[in-house]
Amino acid sequence: MSTPDRKAPTRADYVHWRTITTRWRDDDAYGHLNNATYYEFFDTAVNAYLFETTGVNVRKLPKIGIVAETSCRYLREIGFPEPVEAGLVVDKVGSSSVIYRIGLFQGPGEEAAAEGRFVHVYVDNTDPSRPVTPMPDEIREAVMPLWRQN
Repeated sequence: MSTPDRKAPTRADYVHWRTITTRWRDDDAYGHLNNATYYEFFDTAVNAYLFETTGVNVRKLPKIGIVAETSCRYLREIGFPEPVEAGLVVDKVGSSSVIYRIGLFQGPGEEAAAEGRFVHVYVDNTDPSRPVTPMPDEIREAVMPLWRQN
């Protein structure tokens, strides 16, 4: 449930949209979307955007984004069979990291059913254990239109 001091995000809070099909197996024994599936949707929304916007296979760039942090705020139940609309926005662009917010919506309402935080940190693709490195120009150019600077 939503915490009283934080309102639910709305569709107006996001810049880019992707529709994700739900599957029968996405629901848990209680008939609502399994919590792990929310994270799959976050990952899909971010990485599909990067693939499509850059026009390159981001897995093969010399510097790759690894997930350094994720979280989810669950606001109401969603599940199969309706599709989910994922809204995407960037909260911060650093020299070597990006912080995304992803809102999940199902049905006609304006308020998100869930909101995720997803942090990519860029490292050398040949050895991801190496220190953080500046993000590739292709990625920076792709994420800048999503950035809502406060």
